[in-house]
Amino acid sequence: MRITTTLTCLAATGGILGAGLVQAEDPAGATLETITVTANKVEEDITDVPQSITVIDDEVLKEKGIQDIPDLINEIPNMTFSSGIDDNVNFRGLSQSMFTNNSPVVIYIDGLAYSNANSFDASMNNVERIEVLRGPQGTLYGKDAIGAVINIVTKEPENQWHGTIGTEYGSYNNMQGAFNVNGALIQDKLYLGLNGRYQQDDGWITNDYYDDDEANKSESQNLGAFLLYKPTDRFSAKFTLANDSYEDHGYAGYALAAGTDASEFNRDDAEHISFDRDTVYETDILAQSLQLKYEFDSVTLTSTTTHRDLEDESVRDIDYMANTPMDGLVSFVNQDTDTWTEELRLSSNNTEGLRWVAGVYFDTEDVEGGPIGIQRNRSGSVYEYNWDSETDSQTMALFGQAMIPLGERFELTLGARYQQIDKEMDMDVYYRPVGISSDPYYSLHADETWDAFLGKAALSYRLNDNWTTYASVAQGYMPGGFNGNPLSGSAEDNTFDPQRSINYEIGVKGKFNRARIAAAIFYMEIEDIHIYKFENSMSTTGNADSAHSLGAELELTYFLTDSLELTAALGIIEAEYDDYDTGTAVYDGESIENTPSYSGRIGAAYYHPSGFYTRGDVRFQGEVPYYNDINGEFRELDDYITADVKVGYRLKGYDIYAFCNNLTDEEYMTTFLSSNNKSLATYGDPRTFGIGVRYTF
Repeated sequence: MRITTTLTCLAATGGILGAGLVQAEDPAGATLETITVTANKVEEDITDVPQSITVIDDEVLKEKGIQDIPDLINEIPNMTFSSGIDDNVNFRGLSQSMFTNNSPVVIYIDGLAYSNANSFDASMNNVERIEVLRGPQGTLYGKDAIGAVINIVTKEPENQWHGTIGTEYGSYNNMQGAFNVNGALIQDKLYLGLNGRYQQDDGWITNDYYDDDEANKSESQNLGAFLLYKPTDRFSAKFTLANDSYEDHGYAGYALAAGTDASEFNRDDAEHISFDRDTVYETDILAQSLQLKYEFDSVTLTSTTTHRDLEDESVRDIDYMANTPMDGLVSFVNQDTDTWTEELRLSSNNTEGLRWVAGVYFDTEDVEGGPIGIQRNRSGSVYEYNWDSETDSQTMALFGQAMIPLGERFELTLGARYQQIDKEMDMDVYYRPVGISSDPYYSLHADETWDAFLGKAALSYRLNDNWTTYASVAQGYMPGGFNGNPLSGSAEDNTFDPQRSINYEIGVKGKFNRARIAAAIFYMEIEDIHIYKFENSMSTTGNADSAHSLGAELELTYFLTDSLELTAALGIIEAEYDDYDTGTAVYDGESIENTPSYSGRIGAAYYHPSGFYTRGDVRFQGEVPYYNDINGEFRELDDYITADVKVGYRLKGYDIYAFCNNLTDEEYMTTFLSSNNKSLATYGDPRTFGIGVRYTF
């Protein structure tokens, strides 16, 4: 059934494109603005780049109320974000890796990478545009970009000071404020930028056990600053500093006994839960980057150095229930990740003809884990497992990419990356009564080196001035690692292999009349896909031999009039395991977990010359497979549709607006976890209202 649906949608996509190409020569298409992107680390027209790209500028971010990365992901076809015990990003059947903390989607902010799944967010202040580069990006963006890259480009400062300040208030005492300002300290030479955001929310869940009506409250703050020095027309130096902190309480859902199916949960019960222990997640990030750039006559040399320290702490109710034999027990995490990176890149200054990029990359990462543990009842006493570890890794890579014209209409893109990753872990495992010292009962030393060659090739053909079609093949890679909570076994037993993929894609993009359209069909082969299972109530990571995903993506923007804009996006996918044998069960042909069968959005925006505007967006998501651990079978979460609306008025730099999210109060489940000691569900937020004001100068 799903493959039939996929093929039907692919045929429909082709029909739409065919209709558009008939009108490709219509000169009215020239009225649409050219979109410039830096996907290949050189400036190009988005139509000329042979890959799927979604671009969202600052105005659209503000209009849609997109304030963080999870909100942004909702705009991208075949890309979803789900928040549960741990956050997860899924793209084209690829999900995060538990014990490497690698996400298949990497965030870049002016060269600073955010790849750790425990901190998958970033400030949206001072953003000029966001480029979402879909498909493997390892050639230019490194070892983690197996699925996609979210490339955030900030605004370049000017001599005159510019900025924005705004605040919002909404349901559940949601309060937030944000500002950014930048300008010249010394005209034409030294520039300063400052930005910040604060947010708090009391949440919509009450914990009846403590009579706490703010059981899933949250608080976050983002602070950033930069100095840009341009002593000459050729040289620039930019230093950036960012400090982000997040504190989340509780859980947007509840638990029932192990083996309970998702169909037996409902959101009404989630609004009043009973946890006997507070659950708190705290994340603090301090990051710095220094980018030095010198433009020679024909090439530009760029050095990007980054440092990032991530502290992650959490204490969680062991079973997310009360009045059970596990009352009073918790699991806990304390982890510090320190990362340094250096990229030295040389790129041609050509804007047409042969363009190329080449460079070297190094990073070192030190992860100190501990105490990390889980408590158990034993003979009337509380015991705990505790895993103390230190993991060190080093990566070195050589990369290059060239865009080669072949005649007047064809262009060939060739890219390659060779990288070597060395990873070493030392771990001591303790099992002892709480508060009692003891020697480790098990120790593990694991050391692995993985080499990889990642290639990319794309051939584009310019049909005319407005339309380009392309075909590409690109390899993706996600590093291997070591299980974070082993209880026994050798280093080999507790090591999982890198995940590799090959993505084949054909697409077309362009504009006609007052419309812009992009569509792609892809097929991805995945080897050694990372999978998760529960053993003795512990989650472990392993590999399934192979899997695949097949799908299509379509994006459309159409200006019905100068004041009325229509947008749409659709992603459909069939993602399945091809060879998945656990030793006790075979899951060949089962759908890959956390991968919706389809996702998309439809939106309309109206702008009146007086300053009044309004917009509405409808988002939809198909069934999502999950694994029922107790029953040893795959099942699906239901599909859902949500709608958001916003109205506002702009006058002399002010923007005053009101909004409603989840207008129909759709009750939808975002994640479901079935382990051998509980079933756990999370839900999307109920209907919320809010008002806001923003001033831009």
